Order: sequence, then structure tokens, then C-alpha cells
Amino acid sequence: MLKGKTALVTGSTSGIGLAIARALAAEGAHLMLNGFGDAGAIETLRAGLEKEFGIKARYSGADMSKPDQIAEMVRAAEKEFGALDVLVNNAGIQHVANIEDFPVERWDAIIAINLSSAFHTIRAAVSGMKKRKWGRIINIASAHGLVASGQKAAYVAAKHGIVGLTKVVAIEAANAGVTCNAICPGWVMTPLVEQQINARAKAAGQTFDEAKVQLVAEKQPMHEFTRPENIGALAVFLCSDGAATITGSAYSIDGGWVAQ
Repeated sequence: MLKGKTALVTGSTSGIGLAIARALAAEGAHLMLNGFGDAGAIETLRAGLEKEFGIKARYSGADMSKPDQIAEMVRAAEKEFGALDVLVNNAGIQHVANIEDFPVERWDAIIAINLSSAFHTIRAAVSGMKKRKWGRIINIASAHGLVASGQKAAYVAAKHGIVGLTKVVAIEAANAGVTCNAICPGWVMTPLVEQQINARAKAAGQTFDEAKVQLVAEKQPMHEFTRPENIGALAVFLCSDGAATITGSAYSIDGGWVAQ
């Protein structure tokens, strides 16, 4: 479906971002990967994606808190592949604390990486999409882009901002062949969350499965974690012809979290 197209996925060396990159590559898209990690492991990942899916994959180590590096990453993708057709803003960090104890530097970092980076990537990429009359922008928000939880002031503010930014871009690009949508996951089973569950289980003397259900049930009526691959499948749908008039939407994939 995306053969000949190019996708840039931020934060794609692991977790949700990698699952999205893999889903897009399976549809034929060339990739610009981005994220942190061991250089050797990233190169193995990049080469593996090329071999598995028969696409070209490149990597940018752009720091998503640095606007100049973000702009250069977009330019590099356009230069390498001739165009940037799909942009997925996924990079994100987290910090948990009561607002009176929230470190100012952590607030600044979360806003920069979780929100401002999406502005900078879109600003750099959307003109080319408009000129070519085709583009798909997908912003990975969160259930916390629609509702709040305590101790997550910066994350919730950033994700609400992402949903608002999505709507503005959708309106501006509505008649240029470019769509912009947000995906709002609830609990997602990633290696980081698995560590959280193991820690909870150990502290409470529970099995892994018991701790898993207890954690997810705090927010979701459905006691199942979303898999990163589910989010990748939704991203692929939003790039499809079937989604050509879907724009400005925030898609919940959250086990019923925000339905309550």
C-alpha cells in the first residue's frame, strides 16, 4: 500500500515507535528511524528492517529537544528518499511527581520532546507534502491527551497539546491532500511497562498476571494491554485510501479508558 513512500517515525528504535515503523515497512514504505540507544544495536535493527521488508532504512540520531537537529533530520529524509510522505511523531518521555515537587527542568524537557518536537517536524515536513498533494501526519498522543491523571502535569499538558496541534494542522491542510490525526493509546505492553509490573508483583507478593490485571484495571474497563503492533496497524489504516477523509481525529485505542 505504501510502496515507494517514505516514512519518518520519531522514537522508533524501540517500543511503540518501532512497531509502527515495522508496520509501515511491511506495507513497502522506506524508513527514516530516530531514537536513542546503542549504536551497534541500532545498526543491526536498521539493516534487519531492510533485509526483512526489502525497503531502504536510514537512521538519524537527532535530539528531539533541538529544533535545528529536527529540521536537519527532515531535510536528510527528503534528500535521501526524494520526499517525506508519512510523518509519525512518537518520541516521548515521562516524569511523575506532584506539581509542587515537579522539577522545572523535567517540565521543560517533557514539553520540548513530547509536544514542541511535533511542531518542529510538522513545520519542516508539511510544505513538501502540500506541494506533492499527498501526506499523512500521525501524532502519538495518549489517553492522557483526552483525560488527566494526577502527578503527570507535564505529560498530560503535552498530550492535550498534541491533540490540539493535530486539529490545527488538519484544518490548515484539509484541501492539500494531507491528513493529520492523533492516536491515543491507553496502557501499552512495552518492555518498560513489563518492568513496572514485575516490580509491583514483587512488592505485593503477587504473580505477574495478578499485578498486570490490577494495574490495567485502575484505568481501563477492558483488562487487556494494547500491543504496540495494534497501534502500528491503526497507523497503517490512517495512511490508507480508506482514511483519505479522516483528519483532525483523535483515535482512542485504550480498552475503554475514556469511555467511562
